[in-house]
Amino acid sequence: MVKAQRNLYRKNFSLIIIFMVLITILLVIAFITAYSLTGKYVENEFSSKKIDVLEQTISPYNDFFQNKIPEVSNYQGFLDSSSAATYASSVFTNFAFVRRVVFYDIRIGKRPGKRNRLGIFVQSVYEFTPNWPKVNSVERYSPSNEADFRAMAGRLNDFINHADTLTVPSQNEVFRTFYDVKPDKISYLNVPRRQDIKMYKEMQKSNQQSFFKQNMMTFLLDPRYIRVKNPHRELYQKISVEPVVYDPLYIEQTKIVTEVALPGAFSNYKLYFVSDRSHLTNEINRRFMPIGGIALLIYFFLLLTAWLIYRNLNVNLKLFKLQYDFINNFTHEFKTPVSVIKIAGSNLRGENPLSERQLKHYGRILDEEADKLNELMNRLLSFTQLENRSIATKKEGIDIESFIKRYIETFSIKYPDFQISLNIEDDANFFNADPVMLGSVFQNLMENAYKYSHPQKKVLDIKIWREKKNVHFSFADQGIGVPKTELSNIFKKFYRLENQYNQNGSVGLGLAFCKELVNFMDGDILIKSKVNQGSEFIVILPYQT
Repeated sequence: MVKAQRNLYRKNFSLIIIFMVLITILLVIAFITAYSLTGKYVENEFSSKKIDVLEQTISPYNDFFQNKIPEVSNYQGFLDSSSAATYASSVFTNFAFVRRVVFYDIRIGKRPGKRNRLGIFVQSVYEFTPNWPKVNSVERYSPSNEADFRAMAGRLNDFINHADTLTVPSQNEVFRTFYDVKPDKISYLNVPRRQDIKMYKEMQKSNQQSFFKQNMMTFLLDPRYIRVKNPHRELYQKISVEPVVYDPLYIEQTKIVTEVALPGAFSNYKLYFVSDRSHLTNEINRRFMPIGGIALLIYFFLLLTAWLIYRNLNVNLKLFKLQYDFINNFTHEFKTPVSVIKIAGSNLRGENPLSERQLKHYGRILDEEADKLNELMNRLLSFTQLENRSIATKKEGIDIESFIKRYIETFSIKYPDFQISLNIEDDANFFNADPVMLGSVFQNLMENAYKYSHPQKKVLDIKIWREKKNVHFSFADQGIGVPKTELSNIFKKFYRLENQYNQNGSVGLGLAFCKELVNFMDGDILIKSKVNQGSEFIVILPYQT
């Protein structure tokens, strides 16, 4: 006899549990590591992304410095107070950090008694301030800042002395000569053309008394009017423009701070970044959520895999048990008729002569036991054919009442203590079906009702009625019933209820065979059952006339 190897499955279940514990530990480690790395990444971004803020914040300043200021050269020194005011108005409109503009109307001429030196002096000075929508203009009769003018005049003289009229000055030469960048202030002198420089050189060598115009602008800036642009609000809660010397005496432990210096004329100021640590913690959590979600998804996928493996092993274990029981029961079913046949065969081969009566008796025994073996083999063969859909149906008209009464009479003779009642509605007395298949269903359900009923309560109520386009056959007994937990398994192959009523060698194919037959006839079979109160099997077949 085959022995069930249960330890193998128990070891597999233990491995699955170990696997689940391992992936849970790995998930926790992955969470801790990912959260830590995310925190460091956010802190690094807090220190590095300030460059993005700086670039976007000073973008208007760069536009002003590189594009707006050089527009002064387009006037070629012919700006007057009115056109200078218009220019200053456009500056104030587009660049709020420019708070004052000083316009110098400059004259260049031959300096008496000085060889190779030009006289550069101020004709008039105007100061412009914003007063939306207009511009306030005030004329100054002396340079408002002589140091700025003298510095630019000296640079222009040196440039003219050394300039090559055949080439265009480089950007570096232009910046060194015509720009003067100081904290909060930019001075700019319009760049003369090559022909202007050539005329200046010729004027240096001659005694000709003539004058040429140049323009100079001084822009006074206030960095506090810079519009701070913060593209990383997830990192920086507050960004302010502070003097470079600004250094708070006390910074709360709950805050994190970084800073970056402003360039050019704003070099004595800096951008000061402040955020609560809780703000960065929220950002860390926000960035960690997708990572944690992916980790959880992988974790649940592995758990699902483990569960599927467990379920598969569990199903295999049940199937192994069913097959094990099937082999034992089937062996028992075969063993009895084989043993009887062997005994009868031994007696027939015996040395003592047998009478004609004894020969008939042994012949009958051999015939009956062979029929039992043949019936068992036919049931297995029919079940296989049903599963493979390789059996053909032969439908014919059936009188239900006379058809089922034949089976009731057979069971009454076979089981005298079996009480069977029949109730048929008039409109369900005749329909088309395969009589062999239908008879097999009836026989199995009636046999099952007798087999699983209490010894003193062998009762079966059969009801047949028509409902819409179907015929219903109800087989209700008062037997041991089926637990709710077993209802989903009752129609499975090789499945048997573990109780004292199935110790007679049940193979576990009866109800499974019924379900296959009913399904093959395009019908369905249902069960209603209560423990120790009985079971009701309802066969539903399509009504065909």
